[in-house]
Amino acid sequence: EFRRVLFRSLDGLAAAAAHELGTPLATIALVAKELKRETPPNDPHTEDIDLLISQTARCREILARLANHDAEADDVYQRTKLLVMIEDLIAPLRGSDVVIAVSSTAEDANAGDMTEPVFRRNPAIAYGLGNLLENAVDFAETRVEIDARWTQAAVSITVRDDGPGFRQDVFDRLGDPFVTTRPGYGEETGSGGGHEGMGLGFFIAKTLLERSGAAVSLANRPAPAHGAVVHVLWPRAAVDLGKA
Repeated sequence: EFRRVLFRSLDGLAAAAAHELGTPLATIALVAKELKRETPPNDPHTEDIDLLISQTARCREILARLANHDAEADDVYQRTKLLVMIEDLIAPLRGSDVVIAVSSTAEDANAGDMTEPVFRRNPAIAYGLGNLLENAVDFAETRVEIDARWTQAAVSITVRDDGPGFRQDVFDRLGDPFVTTRPGYGEETGSGGGHEGMGLGFFIAKTLLERSGAAVSLANRPAPAHGAVVHVLWPRAAVDLGKA
């Protein structure tokens, strides 16, 4: 019931949020730019100010997409190949110390036409996958692997990181709202610092992906490797415009 009520309201709230947040974000950007002008180039806070400016710009871009969600768009633009969609989502995440590697496989290429799936640009899928990818990069020590696969019947994306992985007692409750998942995907935040946050973002991402027809599953990498694995699987007919 919670999910049904929440997502019935999301579409209208998105446009309202985009409108209401536009002014404060513009103010934050203006103040940050003023601070940068007044800060010496060698000041230790310069890098933080640049990050604030760039992240504010990114927020405004996201809000612009939400505001224009219902606008009529060119049909060609609304179509995107699977790997292009993945690259669009990871492009803002590149540049950190974490390596992001993408691989792809047409698993039964001899079974007939196994061209790459073509998705309709979908804000729900973009948000859901984007959240999973951001978490993977956030928790990874050095590397995130994204494996895209497709068959005649299914399309899947698997995200693996080399971070601490999920705690065993988290698996049955991670999809619930407000479940703490940081640090270590389930450990309590201690005085030693670490990641802060709750599982609401993951809950929303998982629910949006499931509404698009996907099954979302979680696992830890088998020893001696360590890290989390999130697997997203769609029936191909549910997402591939060429098969729908």
